[in-house]
Formats: sequence, structure tokens, C-alpha cells
Amino acid sequence: MKHETLLHRVSSILDQSGLRQGALFHGDSGTHLLRHEAPTGQNATVYRPLLCLILQGAKDVGTSAKTLTVRAGQSLIVSHALPVLSRITDAAPETPYIAVVFPLDLDLLRSLAPAVLPSADGRPSDPFSIHLCKTDEEIDAALLRYYSQCETDAARRLLAPITVREIHARLLMGPHGDTLHRLLWHESTASRIFQATRDIQSHLTKTIVVKDLARDVGMSNSVFFEQFKAVTGTSPLQYQKDLRLLRAREALQTSNAKVSEIAFRVGYESSAQFSREYSRKFGRSPRNDRELVAIA
Repeated sequence: MKHETLLHRVSSILDQSGLRQGALFHGDSGTHLLRHEAPTGQNATVYRPLLCLILQGAKDVGTSAKTLTVRAGQSLIVSHALPVLSRITDAAPETPYIAVVFPLDLDLLRSLAPAVLPSADGRPSDPFSIHLCKTDEEIDAALLRYYSQCETDAARRLLAPITVREIHARLLMGPHGDTLHRLLWHESTASRIFQATRDIQSHLTKTIVVKDLARDVGMSNSVFFEQFKAVTGTSPLQYQKDLRLLRAREALQTSNAKVSEIAFRVGYESSAQFSREYSRKFGRSPRNDRELVAIA
């Protein structure tokens, strides 16, 4: 019942915005709302730490090594910045795909984590940085209150921050808790890989030396490589390549810079190599991709 009420609220916000299809940034709440009336092709993007609730429809999301299907009534946590491939698989005009993306505040999670004991059931957990489970009804209820509180200035200033804190606390207490605790504990493998991904993002044009990344996070080369792939679903080199290509695509769509200039800006020394790898990932050359955006 709470799930259906949240679906109705999000649908109403989308209707009021006039957006029939696509993604809406809801400024009052800081969330992204999505609606699609038909299945989509594969989309490449970077997920930051976030909570995504599927309210209607279904989508596939993951990396080249691992893909998860998330359906209505389920939610996923992304704990690391992750280049992902996704496509909506279940959507129709009468029952569109509808989802909520709620960004996670890692500093807030760290402040709350000491008060919440991680699970002690002893079962090994999947280290992959995308964690899928059935959505907690209390999370649905908290988000419903949050959207109501964001409608007026006073409630947005006084009440909404309390509900944001509650949502983060419930995530730590619920099925996603183990995934988040692994990320927040500074000596954990997940935390060390998070540091490595942050270093790659900060120095995107720099050639990766795996042994240096491993040394910086206090791991052996072999263990680091194995754990990096377990957490992110890809190798360090492929992770950097995916980030470079996604950043280049954004630049192509938002600037008039030459393709060769963008290639060098994201770290490629060869414009030809950049075009080959871009075409392999997105199915179109950089120039054709830019032309399609201009037409749209």
C-alpha cells in the first residue's frame, strides 16, 4: 500500500513537471525521478553512491561482467562510483517504468554507522558494489513523508533534514546495511577499493599503474586486482577507460570542442584509438553521436 502511494506521489510530481518521458531532477528534494513508456536500448553512465527504488516496471543494470535485474518493489544500493550499462526492460504507456534515485551522503552514513551494529549471521556477502533487495516498507513511508515535507519552505528546512537522516539510518539498519557497513569501515576491502576508485577519478588522464594503486591502499597486487574486479565488476584499466569515454561523451554533448581535443583532454594520446574505443562502447562514432544529439 505504501509502495502504491509513493508511486502515485512520484507520478504526480512528474505530471506537474510536464515530463512524459525521461529523467527529472526534482530540485526541492535533490532526487532524480524517471519515467519511460517503452523499453530502452542500452545506456552507459556513471552511478554515484545512491539508492534507487523501482516503483513500476523493470530494468537491467550492471557491468560487462555482471548484470542484475531490478523490478517493481525492489531497490538497489550503489556503494561506489561505478560505470554501468543499463536498459529498461519492462515499460508501456499504460504502465510506464517509474523509479526514484536518492543520492547517499557518505558523511552522514559514517556519523550514523557507529550506532548500528552490522549483521552477525556469519554468511559471506557478495562484494559487488551494486546490492539488490526487496524495498523496506519503512523506506517507502519515509520517502513519501520526505516529498511532502519538501513542498513548503518551512518543512523543507526543518523537517526534511530529519527525514533524510532517518532514511540513511534505516538503510544501515535494513537489508542494505552490510553493504554500507563494508564501505564505511576504513580497513575493509570495500573501503580500500573505494579509495582506489576515487584516486582513478581524480587523476583520470594519468596512466594507471596497478602496483601503485595496490600499494597506496595497502594490498598486494594480486589481491588488489582480484578485489577491485569483485567490487566494481571490472578491472582497474577498464574502469578508467569507461570513465574516460563517459566523460568524453558528456563533453561531446555539451560543448563544441573538437573530437581530437576532447580525446586528449580525457587522457587519450591517439584520436584514432579514442574513436575506435568510443564506437565499440556506444555503437556510434564520436562525430555521429554528437550529430544525433544535435538533431534531437
